[in-house]
Amino acid sequence: MARRPRLLLIDDEPALAAFLADAARLSAFEPVIATDHRDFRDIFRTHPPDMVAIDLGMPGMDGVELLRFLADNRAQQPILIVSGFEDRIIETAFRLGRELGLNMVGPIGKPARLATLEDLFVKVRERLVA
Repeated sequence: MARRPRLLLIDDEPALAAFLADAARLSAFEPVIATDHRDFRDIFRTHPPDMVAIDLGMPGMDGVELLRFLADNRAQQPILIVSGFEDRIIETAFRLGRELGLNMVGPIGKPARLATLEDLFVKVRERLVA
């Protein structure tokens, strides 16, 4: 059986985090949900994932700060932004991630469709396990 890549995801809305985790599971990922930015950073450092999915709007540390954290830690993993912010803000964060040298995929706006998430996860997974 093929290896199931680990997806570390963070979203301040538990129902949306569970939805993302389900989409990842259906696409043969092993999802790990971080409950807050401290949890995210700890998991990232101690059990580096194969892929990361972040929301931009969260209490304590926003998605841009998480992108900077990932860049500071030289993250090579594909990074997906899933956000309910307006497209212009999502695109700006996506470009920032690229400028920071991150491997950006997506982005996907909320509400995200299951089929859209699955398509993206499957494409990324194929590259990860090849």
